[in-house]
Amino acid sequence: MISTKIADLVNEQITNEQYAAQYYLSMSAWFSARDLDGIANYFRIQSKEELMHADKMFDYLNDVGAEIVMGTIEKPPHKFENATDIFEKALAHEKIVTKSIFNILKNANDEGDFATVSFLQWFVTEQVEEEANASQLVTKINMVCENPSALYLFDQELAQRVFAPTSAV
Repeated sequence: MISTKIADLVNEQITNEQYAAQYYLSMSAWFSARDLDGIANYFRIQSKEELMHADKMFDYLNDVGAEIVMGTIEKPPHKFENATDIFEKALAHEKIVTKSIFNILKNANDEGDFATVSFLQWFVTEQVEEEANASQLVTKINMVCENPSALYLFDQELAQRVFAPTSAV
């Protein structure tokens, strides 16, 4: 049985994931407004992935009989300095998400809540991938942002990303 403390932390993470989805959608809109539709596509799909993460946590709480409490989602920023600023903010945000998931994992482990510990392993793996991808994109945008031809190719590369929902955990 999941404790109220762990359920509260997971509920909070659901809200965090929904905020992340809105934040990435805001980033997508910024690129879309500048006709960089490939990069906008990348962030649009990133938004969908965050909602999928929230759904997984929602379903988990439901499966373990915990109360699900939807939190307030703050309005994300919508003004950014430039493309580099956005990718750097995306990386910083992924690091915040990782820290939050690790906090839930630590608390679940401390309580001997092995079901939640097991459930969160997928998210730990996912966050390693998310941070690595975000870091790589920061490097790439720094290389191409001052070169219109390179930026065009980068935009085309990110246009290839497609949303691939994962199976249930």
